[in-house]
Amino acid sequence: MKLLPINILLTLATCRLTSSETVGPTLMPLTSASALPTNSKRVHLTGKNKVENVELLNPANLSLECIWTGNQNKQPNITGFWRKGGEEIQDSRVPVAPENQQYRLQRVFNIVSEEHLGNYTCVFENEAELDFILAVPRIGEKREKPIVSYVGDFVVLTCKMEETKPVPRTWNWFKINGTDKEQLFEAQRYDITVIGHKTKLKVKDVSEADSGVYHCAAVYNISASTSKLHLKVITIWEPLKPFLGILVEVVILVTVILIYERSHSKKKEAEANGLNADPKNTQPQGEDEEAEERTSVRQRKT
Repeated sequence: MKLLPINILLTLATCRLTSSETVGPTLMPLTSASALPTNSKRVHLTGKNKVENVELLNPANLSLECIWTGNQNKQPNITGFWRKGGEEIQDSRVPVAPENQQYRLQRVFNIVSEEHLGNYTCVFENEAELDFILAVPRIGEKREKPIVSYVGDFVVLTCKMEETKPVPRTWNWFKINGTDKEQLFEAQRYDITVIGHKTKLKVKDVSEADSGVYHCAAVYNISASTSKLHLKVITIWEPLKPFLGILVEVVILVTVILIYERSHSKKKEAEANGLNADPKNTQPQGEDEEAEERTSVRQRKT
C-alpha cells in the first residue's frame, strides 16, 4: 500500500514527458531516378548524320540507342561517345564492336527538369553522328506579322497547340518589358480563357503602352513551350498618314500649276495691251517711203 503513491507519481511523470515531446514535420521523400518511368528511343543511322526529335511531357529515365550500319571499311572496333549541347560527356567513351554488321551505342539519361532537355549526340569514331533533340511539344501556330489595334479598342491574342499534340497542363501569358518578363493574370483589363489546346488573352481599352511582345506558354510537367506575338497599338490617324502626305503633294502641285497659268495669262494680256495702246503711230514701212518721195518731188519743182 505504501508503494502505491510512488507508482502513481512515476506514471504521471512518464505521461508528462511523453506529451511534452515535440514532433517534427514529416518530409516527403524526393523522387529517385529508380522511381521514374523508363522511355526508350531507338534510331537507325545509314548515312553520316541524322536529327531525331524526341518529345517529353514528364520526367523520365530516357534510354537512347543509336544503330549505325557503318561504312565500307568496317573496323572490328571503333570508339563511340556522347555529347550534350556540343560538349563531350565525361566518361562516355566506350569501345563498340560490330554486331550483325551494325554498331550499337546506348546510354540512359535521367531527364528530370528543363535543364536536362536539349541536344544529345551519339558519335561513332567521328565518322557518323546522330542528334536527339529533347523538348516538350512545340506550339504549332506562330504569327510573324504584328497584330494591329487602335487606341481605346480591345484586342484578342490567341495561341494554339496542334490537336495531335498532348493537351498542356495549363497555359500562361507574359509581357516583355525591356529585359523583364511580367506574367499576366485575370484583371480589370485582361481576360484569359483556356480551352484545351487553345488559349486567348483579351486586352481591353488598349493604349500605346500596351504595344510590345507577348509570350504564351503551354506548360507541361517537365517544361513549357512558348510562342511570341507582337502587338502594335496605333491612333486612328496612323493609317491616314500616307494618304495625307499624297494629298499635300497634290495640293502643292495644283497650286504651282495655277500660279504658273495665272502669271502666263497676265503676261499675254500685257503684251496684247501694249500693241493696241497707240495705233496711229504705227504705220507700215511702205507708206513712210512714199511720203518721203512726194516731199522730194515738190522741192525739185520749186
